[in-house]
Amino acid sequence: MPAQREIDSYHMIGCMSGTSLDGIDLVYVKFSKISKWSFDILASKTVDYENEWKNKLRKSIYLNSDELEKLNFEFTNFIGDIIRDFITNENIIKLDAVASHGHTVFHQPQKGLTLQIGNLSHLADRIGWPVVCDFRVQDLALGGQGAPLVPIGDKMLFYSYQSCVNLGGFSNISIFNDQAVLAYDICAVNTVLNHLAHRLNLPYDEGGKIARKGKMIPDLFEKLDKLYFYSKNPPKSLGVEWVRDNIFQMFNLYNECSIQDLLNTYTLHIAQKIANCLPKKGSVMFSGGGVYNTFLVEEIQKKSKAKIEVPVAELIDFKEALIFAFLGLLKLQGSVNCLASVTGAKQDHSTGKIFIPKNLND
Repeated sequence: MPAQREIDSYHMIGCMSGTSLDGIDLVYVKFSKISKWSFDILASKTVDYENEWKNKLRKSIYLNSDELEKLNFEFTNFIGDIIRDFITNENIIKLDAVASHGHTVFHQPQKGLTLQIGNLSHLADRIGWPVVCDFRVQDLALGGQGAPLVPIGDKMLFYSYQSCVNLGGFSNISIFNDQAVLAYDICAVNTVLNHLAHRLNLPYDEGGKIARKGKMIPDLFEKLDKLYFYSKNPPKSLGVEWVRDNIFQMFNLYNECSIQDLLNTYTLHIAQKIANCLPKKGSVMFSGGGVYNTFLVEEIQKKSKAKIEVPVAELIDFKEALIFAFLGLLKLQGSVNCLASVTGAKQDHSTGKIFIPKNLND
């Protein structure tokens, strides 16, 4: 493990694979601290998934334990090679550690279960640098949801905003006040919208153009609104299983409806759910791939009095990878990087596993 030090400056790589299967986001960041933390993104890249890996990951939820073990080993090698190539291609020689989220196969906190593949110990050997990973398991062991994890990063890096919203596979929000952070998953976003676009042989609905042309299906909108998850109080989080068992099954009752009408209805549903969660005033930073869905963002703004602010493209695309790099930094310091007020765990804690490559242990 890298030695503790007084100098508040770290170089980290953050790596994130989201549930929407857009690709693997990589970011090389310098973090510095005087009175508060600041960051400088030095390099970034998204590696798109080839269809073979998209299909493997999409079907992973249906695998048995032996098949999952094999996939976990393969994905650890795969993501390790991608990170190693990023380090080589960007000529990175100053690096404290790599923080990797892995890829979520399933997340069932109510059963105390979560699995992010790509977090095996040999990842550090594959890369040749220290790795911090597997951030969710410890929180579940402490009675928490294991999610969301980004709020502490939102609070410590983006403190000029009243709240932060991520529009990715799922939407989650971090709301800040003087003493605490409230954060939770709001609803599924790109996991559903991209699923509908795939039925048109498209990877996604670019800019929400198809959804914009559709018409709302009132009965479906009402049924979506009444899903039990929305009535639960935080802490709460979502997984792909919930989408499959609730949203996709509901869509099966509307097979006679056009995809553009389904897209329109679900987009309006997302907008309503997110707008309901936003503060009544002040600025909110939006990030994640869903920000490029202009129809969705317009509908959220119509329904909210808060001012939606969209940052530069690099932050839209790489904010989650950036924050996981920061979570890894906090773990190296032995500092709290997971908040009980957010996940429902018994206590604040420093989560994640640290793996040191054999070449540094010798």
